[in-house]
Amino acid sequence: MSSQPAQLDYPDKIDGAVLKVAGVVVLGAIMSILDITVVNIALPTFQAAFASDPAHPVAYSTVAWTVTAYTLSLATVIPLTGWAADRFGTKRLYILALVLFTLGSALCATAGSIEVLVGFRVLQGLGGGMLMPLGMTIMTRAAGPARMGRLMAILGVPMLLGPIFGPILGGWLIQVASWHWIFLINVPVGILAALYAMWALDSDRPEPSESFDVIGMLLMSPGLALFLYGVSSIPGEGTVASAKVLVPALIGLAMLVAFVVYSFRPKHPLLDLRLFANRNLTVATITMFLFAAAFFGGLLLVPTYLQEVRGEGTLDAGFLMMPQGIGAMITMPIAGALVDRIPVGRIVPVGLVGIIAGMFALTQVTADTPYWGYLIPVLFVMGLGMGATMMPLMTSALKTLTNHQVARGSTLINITQQIASSIGVAVISVVFTTYLKGYPLAGPAIASQRDPAIVDKIGGPAAVSQGLTEAAQAFGDTFLIAAILCVLTFVAALFLPRRHEESHLLDDVDEATGAPVILH
Repeated sequence: MSSQPAQLDYPDKIDGAVLKVAGVVVLGAIMSILDITVVNIALPTFQAAFASDPAHPVAYSTVAWTVTAYTLSLATVIPLTGWAADRFGTKRLYILALVLFTLGSALCATAGSIEVLVGFRVLQGLGGGMLMPLGMTIMTRAAGPARMGRLMAILGVPMLLGPIFGPILGGWLIQVASWHWIFLINVPVGILAALYAMWALDSDRPEPSESFDVIGMLLMSPGLALFLYGVSSIPGEGTVASAKVLVPALIGLAMLVAFVVYSFRPKHPLLDLRLFANRNLTVATITMFLFAAAFFGGLLLVPTYLQEVRGEGTLDAGFLMMPQGIGAMITMPIAGALVDRIPVGRIVPVGLVGIIAGMFALTQVTADTPYWGYLIPVLFVMGLGMGATMMPLMTSALKTLTNHQVARGSTLINITQQIASSIGVAVISVVFTTYLKGYPLAGPAIASQRDPAIVDKIGGPAAVSQGLTEAAQAFGDTFLIAAILCVLTFVAALFLPRRHEESHLLDDVDEATGAPVILH
């Protein structure tokens, strides 16, 4: 009876070799995810910094494109990652991604207008978009199938550190220096991460095995960008019927539909939609899409509420966001350990209950909602829910894939998350801007928080108080939309596997050589 090859004899515990690789992957993921949360806290600062008149700040739906453009860029480059990893090797591609991200960060700090900043965020996202899927592929192959849950808990570290330290770091840098430093801080970290990757990652031999799907790329990326641009133009135009809204949105939607139809034709499509034949992957992906759109779109508004309605500085707003990250820090490692033994369909719905409860609680925020008696416990509960949701969903999606499908599967999951985040941020910011326009005193009252000199111009303290009450109502109305999306996510999660799932990671591995059997 032949023995199992050494490279398939994965130890039960997470060993030193995996931890060395995990250090590289986690550092890269921290850079990418931390950058999102750092920028979230800076949106009100961008509204004022790039405004030509302090009394008329840049529209929230406009500055939100600094987030949307980044996540959209991530979604654009993620499909390239599987092909490029085969063509150039994971180590070289990972280092290139770090370099692009670092260069984009440096350029963002030089932006003189909101439009230029959005453009440089696209470049930054091109690098950041490759970090997570490459890291997932590297780590999945290093750890093996029996440690998938604990592996995802390790990859969840950036998800923990981002919400906790991102807002605090961003708030502190803006308060003691300027907004430019939220990007400049990435430069030394990026250089350190690239040097660490050169040392820690083993060189791999690239084996080009398929051609790149150019047609798919030309359909998906511009289609998604046009669709989101059309949606984001609604507040400025004041109506959905405007040509500036309808023309790009409909053209983009048509291109996306054409992309889906076309993707089943080539042998090696940009996104392997055939993987959706796997029921568990399909349910997990749908749940992930709804979750990311609702949670990340809705949570984006919290630091803005704290600064614009409550008058908090960027650093204080960052500290007030900590409970959400602490909650996730508690439940994420627990969920990672449990998902190796308990069906994911019994874990994720429990986490979503916390998120739904928290999001509905946020619909009741006012201009003087107590922090310790209300807002902080709500954010903590939402964090608990997030920690029990995100990584188990990814584990469920990847667990039933074979080794040669992991790269394509992780690509599909990551692009789903990023597209959902882009759509969620765009839609929620549009909804909020639209609601805010319905309250005439809200905008001037928010502006008076930054410039007290205009208080008398808008009717005095009484008018400011009324305006802030109206602004809080606009936030609450918007949180209701996010809460409804969270309920839809819970419905989708009920279809997740409720019985033990067997891993298929080694199904296509040749026992004689220990190498994956590549099926094309």
